[in-house]
Amino acid sequence: MANKTIVIALGGNALGNTPQDQIESVQKAADVICKLAGDGYNIIIGHGNGPQVGMIDLAMDYSANGLPRTPYMPLAECDAMSQGYIGYHLQQALEHCLSDHHIERDVISVITQVVVDQDDPAFQKPEKPVGRFYSLEEARKIEKEKGFRFVEDSGRGYRKVVPSPKPLRVVELNAIRSIVQNGMIVITVGGGGIPVVQDGKIYRGVDAVVDKDKSCSLLAQNLNADVLLILTAVDKVSIHYHQPNQQDLSHMTLQEADRYIAESQFAPGSMLPKIEACRDFVKASGHTAIITSLSKARQALQGLTGTVIKMR
Repeated sequence: MANKTIVIALGGNALGNTPQDQIESVQKAADVICKLAGDGYNIIIGHGNGPQVGMIDLAMDYSANGLPRTPYMPLAECDAMSQGYIGYHLQQALEHCLSDHHIERDVISVITQVVVDQDDPAFQKPEKPVGRFYSLEEARKIEKEKGFRFVEDSGRGYRKVVPSPKPLRVVELNAIRSIVQNGMIVITVGGGGIPVVQDGKIYRGVDAVVDKDKSCSLLAQNLNADVLLILTAVDKVSIHYHQPNQQDLSHMTLQEADRYIAESQFAPGSMLPKIEACRDFVKASGHTAIITSLSKARQALQGLTGTVIKMR
């Protein structure tokens, strides 16, 4: 057994845009994660929910407008729904894969709340993309009809944006720690966690989506994980991205990360929060963060690819 603990941040876009797409996509993730389980790692999986929560939110909004008896569904509840059905698909895929490889590990999903500050400035500046991609014409029409805000997302189209406050505390942390200590694979902080604010002893959901990479980073810090592994669409992080002088990075120090951020090398809502999440984890723990693609996850942990972020 490797006896190392890794927190894996799995991108929501990698899970597909429909339930059927997702069933097929989670199988690819499960195949990779099963191999890591076979290597003996303690595994905590966080995942995005941008397309999924956007789909649920859009469906609920459509139903509420078209059917008088359908109530308005707050975004926090949509976050919870996305945690449930993504976790369900991931659990099934992992359980089947583990069984096929004769690996005796239980898998469980935890509906997870993350405390945010109700005065977080993000509530005044929505910038987290959720939901499907639209053309410019479609986005402008919906903006006019619904009052939503849209932004162009990495050359792929226009997406609705919502507030993305900073995660401060994982409510179910003690339960998650106990699950990991019992050798189970846990799926948690889905979509970054359901954002809640605390009023005395009461938690209240708020309309926002917490960045899953930052929640995974916070969770990795709290669990004293050995590695924060962020899986995305590229094998390595690049500077001067999509320019003639693009440079893929195999290593990055905290000092270099701060410099690249100051130079605006990373796109907000895309690579920037991943770099910030890694920086925060490495700075707090002194351990290693890695950014790579799903297909290269195992090789990255073996030091063969990916972008490795360390103190120095």
